[in-house]
Amino acid sequence: MILENLEEVNKRIISACKKAGRDPKEVTLIAVSKTKPSSMIEEVYGAGIRAFGENKVQELCEKYKELPQDISWHMIGHLQRNKVKQILGKAELIHSVDSLRLAEQIEEDAAKLDLTVDILLEVNVAEEESKFGFKLEETEEAILKIATFPHVRIKGLMTIAPFVEKSEENRFIFKKLRQFYVDMQSKNIDNVTMNVLSMGMTGDYEIAIEEGATLVRVGTGIFGTRYKIGENEV
Repeated sequence: MILENLEEVNKRIISACKKAGRDPKEVTLIAVSKTKPSSMIEEVYGAGIRAFGENKVQELCEKYKELPQDISWHMIGHLQRNKVKQILGKAELIHSVDSLRLAEQIEEDAAKLDLTVDILLEVNVAEEESKFGFKLEETEEAILKIATFPHVRIKGLMTIAPFVEKSEENRFIFKKLRQFYVDMQSKNIDNVTMNVLSMGMTGDYEIAIEEGATLVRVGTGIFGTRYKIGENEV
């Protein structure tokens, strides 16, 4: 069932790219494997997927030890400052840098290990109280500040759109972030590559792709319903 789901997701990605006049190679699928056992991840890995997303530090660290070393792990959940050092060197990309204080902590811990850490700034475009992230109007100032950190490299932006009945309702969220992303690209800020736009989940990744996403985070659409309940599906 998982492989059929994955095939369907890949077809939809290709279809969304075609509709938007984009090359499917511009979009990377991140299989969100939070709460899923290693056996399920291995099945998706066997189908050629190498990018997996985790929400919790402990789970990412455990799976990092258990699973093949060529997996690209993405930290997509809220990251507490006291857990930063645990994932440095393990997560290829931290999507969820949602405050200046967190970025400062990453810089501090990365400096001790002499590492350069790739991050995305999480932008709460819809300004939902239940979600973390910079407000859109605060983000440029944060980018300029974090760009001065020698051990942190801003690769782009991430957002989690609201949970909606119809995915089309989130188009303006993705469009808004894409416009800001393009604006930031044009400024050519030192230490900011701004070539990654992580947006779109199971319910709305096709719309996100149409609006310029380069990474989409799909969990339920591949693995089925999660074991834990009471949270938005991804």
